[in-house]
Amino acid sequence: MKGIDVDTYGTLNEVLVRLFRDIMDIEQRAVITPEFNNVTNNDMHVIEAIGINEPKNMSAIAKELSVTVGTLTIAMNSLVKKGYVIRQRGKEDRRVVYISLSEKGKEVYGHHARFHQEMIEGAISGLSENEIEVLTKALTKLNRWFRGLNK
Repeated sequence: MKGIDVDTYGTLNEVLVRLFRDIMDIEQRAVITPEFNNVTNNDMHVIEAIGINEPKNMSAIAKELSVTVGTLTIAMNSLVKKGYVIRQRGKEDRRVVYISLSEKGKEVYGHHARFHQEMIEGAISGLSENEIEVLTKALTKLNRWFRGLNK
């Protein structure tokens, strides 16, 4: 192992394993409120990919999520039924379906964004600028490593 002792390896292993195991549960508990009691983590990933800007077509959202349009359609049907998403046919090409968030969808998007902001603030609280830079670099490398595994 690259220049780390057994204790450091054990600590990193424990922290990463627990973090990956817990993060989805923590996020789910943070997002579910009486107002948004029917939102799943999968729903939130789709809502995040849709975003609050211009409507997107299904292909663009599927690409961002690394899923097929067919898989996305199943999730989208659920989100439309729950009232978080609006589907609209293209004005120029009726075959194209554009997706945007409803007002309810925008509210849950904002609620989730606030959770992320609090998470980041908690992660960097008390760190120096140099430590934040090192943490960002390390997490970026880890993210690239995981994305490389999916190819």
